[in-house]
Amino acid sequence: MDVVVAIDSFKGSLSSNQAGQSVKEGILSVYPDASVKVVPVADGGEGTVDALVEGMNGMRETLTVVGPLGEPVLATYGILSESKTAIIEMAQASGLTLVPEGLRNPLNTTTYGVGEIIKEAIKKGCRHFIVGIGGSATNDAGVGMLQALGFEFYNAADELVGAGGRVLSEIVRIKTDGILKELSECTFKIACDVDNPLYGTNGAAHIYGPQKGATPEIVDQLDQGLVHFSHVVEKELGKDIAHVPGAGAAGGLGYGFLGFLNGSLESGVEIIIQATNLEDHVKNADVVVTGEGRLDHQTAMGKAPIGITKIAAKHGKKVIALAGSVSDDATTCNKEGMAAYFSIQQGPTTLEEAMEIEAAMKHVASTTEQVFRLINVFSS
Repeated sequence: MDVVVAIDSFKGSLSSNQAGQSVKEGILSVYPDASVKVVPVADGGEGTVDALVEGMNGMRETLTVVGPLGEPVLATYGILSESKTAIIEMAQASGLTLVPEGLRNPLNTTTYGVGEIIKEAIKKGCRHFIVGIGGSATNDAGVGMLQALGFEFYNAADELVGAGGRVLSEIVRIKTDGILKELSECTFKIACDVDNPLYGTNGAAHIYGPQKGATPEIVDQLDQGLVHFSHVVEKELGKDIAHVPGAGAAGGLGYGFLGFLNGSLESGVEIIIQATNLEDHVKNADVVVTGEGRLDHQTAMGKAPIGITKIAAKHGKKVIALAGSVSDDATTCNKEGMAAYFSIQQGPTTLEEAMEIEAAMKHVASTTEQVFRLINVFSS
């Protein structure tokens, strides 16, 4: 029997690799001679670095960068040496969790540290980048990141502007002479699962500003800054991209990648599927096992397990899913092609007990064993 295991992390408990290896253990207890391929899964958000580094024999790198408030923070990213690919989670450098609640104000926060990670990865030989941009504390349209990469932004007094969302309305000129020359050799795939434009009522400031600490007055100021900046970019660089779906992601960081680094905004799940060559593995499988921490109707709206299910369906393969918990509306996953799903819980327990790593791994393995015993009954 050939089985592909592509299971997302159980947030706060198991990594993708831990969950996958536990599934493998359960399968081999029933089919000792089975070929079981564990493929890392993530959606471009938290856990993407861990999933790809662990699942694809990558390396972790840690460096000190400028944090969202200008203070030094430690950021970790991954390198896949064979493909010269860097895996970056922007939240490592500019995430909301790095800003104390009382200091949250996107007028002040910067993406500078994201640019520093990119710069360091380029020095280490990376030319391809997968960047997850969820969880940002920022609304600077990527200006901070671009400053770290050598782009210069000037105000009306012909002075370099500072940092944060507040500087967007000051920028009147953009200079590109000093940018890192290796950027022309680089590709950027941005994991983006929102379709917000840069500005407007559905834009970066109005939709996401309040959760980053912006008052209604600050939201208006930020939105006006984004409008102004987009006009400067159109005039200086000839790029009218403010209304591209996803430009408003991560406080406009999506716009920064699009307009200045020729990045592509793609589904996080699709990026990971391509990076891991998942489809090639699925083609030869008898069964595909997927899952995540909680299966519910949101899963069916395009999260990792459904992305995997669609790849499997394309090749006529059956998909079984495992989850830490399953909601009543998870039946929508069946309608999207998932053959069956199962909760790994085996009795009453507290949330803390259920999320304990050793217990969760044991429950994943034992549930998988019973599922494959059932498969064995009907295939023998």
